Amino acid sequence: MTDTDQSALNRRRFMHLAGGAAVAATGSVVALSAGPQTNPPVELLESAPVAVDVPTGTPLPPLPEQLEGGSVAPPSRHVPDPRDAPDVEALEELPDSLPFTFNQNGYRAVADLPEAMKPWRDRPTRWENVTPNTKNTYLDADGVIQYRPDFGQPGYDQPVTQIQFGLGCITSYRTELDPARKELFLTRAKAQAGRLIETRVEARGAWYFPYPFDFTHTTHSGVDYQAPWYSGMAQGEAISLFIQLAELDGVTEEERALYLTAADGAFASLLLADDGTPWVVNRNSAGYLWIQEYPGNTPGTGDYTYNGMIFAMFGLWDYIQATGNELAVALFDGACTTMDRYFPLLRNQRWISYYCQTHRIPTVSYHQHHINLFRQLHWQTGSPRFARMTDQLTDDYPWVSLATGANIAFAAGSHTLYKFDTDADGDYVPSKNDKELARKTVTFSRATQAPANRRRRIKDRGIYYRINAGTYAGWWIGENFPKAYLVGEYLPTTCYPARRLTFPANTEVTCYKVGTNGRFSSSRIVKFANRSNAPFDRRSIVNGRPMCRISAGFLTGYWVWAGSVTTDGY
Repeated sequence: MTDTDQSALNRRRFMHLAGGAAVAATGSVVALSAGPQTNPPVELLESAPVAVDVPTGTPLPPLPEQLEGGSVAPPSRHVPDPRDAPDVEALEELPDSLPFTFNQNGYRAVADLPEAMKPWRDRPTRWENVTPNTKNTYLDADGVIQYRPDFGQPGYDQPVTQIQFGLGCITSYRTELDPARKELFLTRAKAQAGRLIETRVEARGAWYFPYPFDFTHTTHSGVDYQAPWYSGMAQGEAISLFIQLAELDGVTEEERALYLTAADGAFASLLLADDGTPWVVNRNSAGYLWIQEYPGNTPGTGDYTYNGMIFAMFGLWDYIQATGNELAVALFDGACTTMDRYFPLLRNQRWISYYCQTHRIPTVSYHQHHINLFRQLHWQTGSPRFARMTDQLTDDYPWVSLATGANIAFAAGSHTLYKFDTDADGDYVPSKNDKELARKTVTFSRATQAPANRRRRIKDRGIYYRINAGTYAGWWIGENFPKAYLVGEYLPTTCYPARRLTFPANTEVTCYKVGTNGRFSSSRIVKFANRSNAPFDRRSIVNGRPMCRISAGFLTGYWVWAGSVTTDGY
């Protein structure tokens, strides 16, 4: 797209987004097949609507604390004073062009996404947390959440903390049945939005939400700010807060107009390049768009943080659904294209993914967040590419904790058990590096089982289970179906839309039904003369192996091992 073409775009022109359309039909990198096929597979099974419930058991750790790993200090420079609410009618028009050209692969924001899969619906604020008072958070006199380094220390407005708290309250408002609780959730959400509006900095025709304290990250060089400073994560998430608040039935028309204006102001900040200040958006040397959670002090520099950018992208998705804005469509496409291109640099094969591109530090506390974020990109775009990335991250370093009652099934025969140097719960400690401390062979005359509290990848090895009770408590056993495996379904992912698997030609493949006890209740061996496709709506670890649940045709409800088929053309 040329600069002339960009300037012709107008924010008040709307484009129709076909529900479920994943990508442009031509020139896209998200085709199901990697190349032309001389023998295209038979469409063995017809597609069918996929169940849209998000399965229980999907790990959802607490939202990451943006300031973790750094130090907060009082502002060393003047922070702008609070402002009155703006005169909506007097505000200038949004920028009418993109900040620069950037690479786009044709990703589209899926319309009519099921409610449970929309941004932030998985993050309700629990009732017991609606009035927080913790080491790092509390409510001020206006009901606005504040960040403090510790008890007894002064608190500050922290935009991401306020936005995420507000979005959680909105999610709870939607489902709460008790009128008093429902009203308080709405009051809390409005208070967070109101604080952002009154502390906004209007610059370059956009609204920016300042961090009113100095901040230095301990290990990420370059993240060293004097107040006021700004974050692309906050700018994008603020769009979600204002759009979602404006959609609620409990706001007045005047409030709705204000929130939509605020969303426009936040969105405008994503249309401004790094040729002025403040800035949160830049194009790298390869032509890819980045929304910087931590912009650098010089143009084009920053942490290039993955999770912060994807959270900001959720705001673009919300803005597209509310307005159809073509510039937002282009930004969302460009941002998805960036995540697609740089996923290989985020991924750390068979280990913990990297937090950011600049420092490339494997960060275990963010790995599950990466899994959940790429799963949501799959839903929001309909692209199987992001689903495949979710699979890879899950298999590289799966969520380690097992629920109480988890059991390992042992086949009769000999097994090798290991002791590794970990913490007391079996978790990885970098200084210990999972060093092997001992091993022994045990033999069972018949099939048996043992309880486990951990399933995780041991450094430079495979997936192991930690036995946590009985004779072999503290020992580990390698995952190896059918010899030793975790019973039942684990780490479920809903595929929406349904993905496609392909059975190989002239090869026997065993498909399984799973009983209520988690074990395989029956099986069926199939063999097709030609490669044959089937849709699947769920991918999980089932009895110790990654498996796909077929969702249509005569194999509906059967699970097939991912290693015996190809998925999404790979």
